[in-house]
Amino acid sequence: MNSRSVLFLPIGAILVTIVAIIYPALLADYGKAIVPMLGLVMFAMGMTLKPADFKRVFDEPSLIIIGVSLQYFLMPLIAWALSHVLGLPLLLAAGLILVGACPGGTASNVICFLAGGNVALSISLTAVSTLLAVLLTPLMTLVYVDQSIDVPMVKMMLNLVLIVILPVLAGVLINSRYQKRVERIKSFLPMVSVLSIIFIIGVILAKNQPQLIDVGILLFIAVTLHNILGLMMGYSVTKLLGYDESICRTMSIEVGMQNSGLGVVLANQYFTALAALPGALFSIWHNISGSFLAVVWSRTKSGTENHPLK
Repeated sequence: MNSRSVLFLPIGAILVTIVAIIYPALLADYGKAIVPMLGLVMFAMGMTLKPADFKRVFDEPSLIIIGVSLQYFLMPLIAWALSHVLGLPLLLAAGLILVGACPGGTASNVICFLAGGNVALSISLTAVSTLLAVLLTPLMTLVYVDQSIDVPMVKMMLNLVLIVILPVLAGVLINSRYQKRVERIKSFLPMVSVLSIIFIIGVILAKNQPQLIDVGILLFIAVTLHNILGLMMGYSVTKLLGYDESICRTMSIEVGMQNSGLGVVLANQYFTALAALPGALFSIWHNISGSFLAVVWSRTKSGTENHPLK
């Protein structure tokens, strides 16, 4: 995503939220379009990647291990703890945990660039965490979600292959083989992704308009704390390990910004539309917080130029 698309996403998400609350009938019947829309987003993401982005992880594998560990083990744990502390209903807790178990968000790479982070590391982490999502997203959801809720791990894994891995790999393949030809359309892909995510948010919120009004404040507190704690822990852990500012910023953004669109789709398919609400709200909030961080951090040097993964 480019910077213009990143700024448009939270604005568009807020506008579609207003529409979904006031006129839910406009969007509530388009649930069947959610999965294809997410597939389109993942394909567009793949079109921004190259095989070199996956090979780059071998330059400094310790950073990838740290990032993936924080992403998949810390974020679901934080979601589980917040659900218990705040007393979230079971389905909302399941949705929040599922968001925590998702890979890095599609906007994180641009936020990282704007914030003076290490873009190469950000891209590598997003690529690796997305591939690992097939196994780790269902597994972490199974571990933390209340056992009274059925988590169809095998079905979820197969679905992740279809709506995440295959579209991403198809995008990578096309980008690698026809790089000059696809260069013409790359500038349009970020906005296609943004509009798709906004549409998904609108449909989920419209389908849950009555429940959203009932649990809105409590759920917003849970989602906000989940994101802020992820941003803080991503930064703090790498800082304690002695990494430079650019790496700390990158880890903060990668850990705190989830692929909440994926969480929305999986929750809607395997739990209920209500369980998809945390992901929809997370999509709005994490782009706002990420954009704010980018503005603050862009005003100070980060030392990116000194790092081998630059």
